[in-house]
Amino acid sequence: MRVLVAMSGGVDSSVAAALLARRGHEVVGATLKLWGGESDSGCCSVADVEDARRVAAQLGVDHHVFNFTDAFDESVVDPYVADHASGRTPNPCIECNRHVKFGLLLERARRLGFDALATGHHARVSAASDGPRLQRAVDRRKDQSYVLSVLRRAQLAHVVFPVGELTKTQVRAIAADLGLRTAAKPDSQDVCFIHSATGRRGFLGERLALHAGELVDACSGAVVGTVPATELVTVGQRRGLGVAGDGTRRYALSVDVAGGRITVGGAERAVSRTVAVGSATWIGAPLAPGARARAQTSAHGPAAPCTWHDATVRFDEPQRLVAPGQTVALYDDADPDVVVGSAPATDR
Repeated sequence: MRVLVAMSGGVDSSVAAALLARRGHEVVGATLKLWGGESDSGCCSVADVEDARRVAAQLGVDHHVFNFTDAFDESVVDPYVADHASGRTPNPCIECNRHVKFGLLLERARRLGFDALATGHHARVSAASDGPRLQRAVDRRKDQSYVLSVLRRAQLAHVVFPVGELTKTQVRAIAADLGLRTAAKPDSQDVCFIHSATGRRGFLGERLALHAGELVDACSGAVVGTVPATELVTVGQRRGLGVAGDGTRRYALSVDVAGGRITVGGAERAVSRTVAVGSATWIGAPLAPGARARAQTSAHGPAAPCTWHDATVRFDEPQRLVAPGQTVALYDDADPDVVVGSAPATDR
């Protein structure tokens, strides 16, 4: 099998390429140039590209760099800025997976005659009677099925995740045994196009006007504080919002950028049994209204029992507020390892 391996410069994709080569597949590595600006993290830095190139050389496989900067700007960076400007909380990694890695890159792999695209994601693709399905990784602590929940069955048919059956400890051990330069490299935790020196505020401040806002108490309607940039506040946020006069921590309950208003309240108000969602992406057959499922609302949060109602997810028990713009990943109720689809949270 001819496999194009997306090599980010990290240990997971390095081992993915090594495992496939060990199994006798024809492997070619590809690193994506996504961000044209400054970067010191993620898969966009010069150091990461060099790490990927040198690992490919160690493995004896060809390596290419594909320039997708224009597509990345259009489908990931520009929407990221626009979401913040309107008070939503984007997830750029999910949009990159949707449009770039498993969109443009997969299309290019198929055009170049590759049978499959491989990445270092911790997830699994398994066969079912009605087609491939997406499952959680063996290592639950590193599971990345949430950020892959926007994929469709047609994409999964040509995707492999070689490290999904391994724990992170096993991945690093394999890399060390092979002498790969990425064996002890730390995992990237940040948005790849935001430089650590300037952070999100610096990045957004260069691209849109940031406006101060008032913190308004949900109960009394009184102004209880201010924030320097309404665009940087996310629903459910606690840090940076201060405390009430009685020492109670405040949480952001809603964000109104146009009105310069953030409604805040105590922890008892920062939960809900329902979350409104937009158009869903289904891996297989859509859930019927009233169907049972498990919903995960953050990359590493728990999946909570719920009922699907087309435009609404109703939890059995109150859950932390989900910020508009975030993804709600849906898992099969009978087999909670299996992803059935996802939908974006909305503010309606």
